[in-house]
Amino acid sequence: MAQDLSRFLTQTIERELPSLRTFDDERASVARAPGKWSAKEELGHLIDSAANNHMRFVRGATEPEFRGPGYAQDDWVRLNGYRDMKWETIIAFWFQYNTLLAGLLGKIPQDRLETLCFIGANKPVTLGFVIEDYILHMQHHIDQLLGRQTIRTYPGATAKD
Repeated sequence: MAQDLSRFLTQTIERELPSLRTFDDERASVARAPGKWSAKEELGHLIDSAANNHMRFVRGATEPEFRGPGYAQDDWVRLNGYRDMKWETIIAFWFQYNTLLAGLLGKIPQDRLETLCFIGANKPVTLGFVIEDYILHMQHHIDQLLGRQTIRTYPGATAKD
């Protein structure tokens, strides 16, 4: 299953990269609706998600259980300043970071996918769930920022997403 998750992430980022590159910097800077993130901020959020989940993946694969905080996504996006970055820089970092994570996922032993993860005040879930939710969460946000008719849902979705 870890190999399947690695392949799933690799296929997702490789499939979506050409669509993300169709945006120019100006288009990527416009919020999709009042009070919503721009494409730059939404893809930046996915970089922040990668950073937070990177720790979860490694610690879940190497420790008896994972216990860690959630994260304040709006604060992360604002503090990282994605709005002021070049779109191509954000795309390149997102792609490279997820390429690294895909390689990591392929090295997680199968039995470690059952490691319990306690994230913030949420009920415990398995590492396998955290990984799959991460990839589905990514697809959800990419569907939104590309303005697709069908937006993938994922188990951890909230009304705010």
